Amino acid sequence: MKNSKLYKGSLRTIILKLLADEEKMYGYQITQKVKKLTEGALQITEGALYPALHKLEAEGLLEVEMQKVDNRMRKYYKLTEKGNKETVNQLAELEGFIKNMEHLLQPKWSI
Repeated sequence: MKNSKLYKGSLRTIILKLLADEEKMYGYQITQKVKKLTEGALQITEGALYPALHKLEAEGLLEVEMQKVDNRMRKYYKLTEKGNKETVNQLAELEGFIKNMEHLLQPKWSI
């Protein structure tokens, strides 16, 4: 279950939601937060994360802030105003998807 297609299709929403909750995060921090929240069920690789972050940045949903930490530069990502709006839209869409899947997978039969 660590790399299922369902999780991969949700990476964008996962990133947006984490950044909405945390204000700003760097890449490794995102991977570790996801691993912790899912108790290891989902482990995002750098090869999946960074292209997704770069795409979100190119779409104007994220902005980058460089910060010096222990004599090296660290790249923090945070939501733009457009990113905040997109997060709300993505979460609403996901909520609708989950409700529809619940109906499909656990239909209530009437007699």
